[in-house]
Amino acid sequence: MPGLQEVQKTCGAVWIEPDVHRRRPLLETARADDDLCQNPGGEARGGNAPVAHIGAMQAQFPGARVEVTTSGAYGHHDRIRFAWRMVDARGRVQIEGMDFARIDSNGRLAEIIGFFGAAPPAAGQRPRGRGLFAGQGRL
Repeated sequence: MPGLQEVQKTCGAVWIEPDVHRRRPLLETARADDDLCQNPGGEARGGNAPVAHIGAMQAQFPGARVEVTTSGAYGHHDRIRFAWRMVDARGRVQIEGMDFARIDSNGRLAEIIGFFGAAPPAAGQRPRGRGLFAGQGRL
């Protein structure tokens, strides 16, 4: 079973690979066949859906890349979490976030749930977010 840092590294490689034919094998290595990927921008479940989900993000933000190595991966039981950021073509941070994932018995991502921006402030405090999606996702 791969270690947490290896899972995180492969996940990062998937998000920055522009060629769909190279992205698909990376996804097959990193993710379970029936995986679930959810974030405020959409949902992808198994099959080719994750390939298309990532391709849509790349088309929406040309030249941008998602860097998932902005923190170490931390895990317990079958769960991990790690921070990431999306930078534009000039390297400027556009949004930061956190992913929470479940690892299957083969060490592949079975579920990954992403959140955009900083955690919302407690009642009575001002928002701290920045970037494209600052303030989204609050109930």
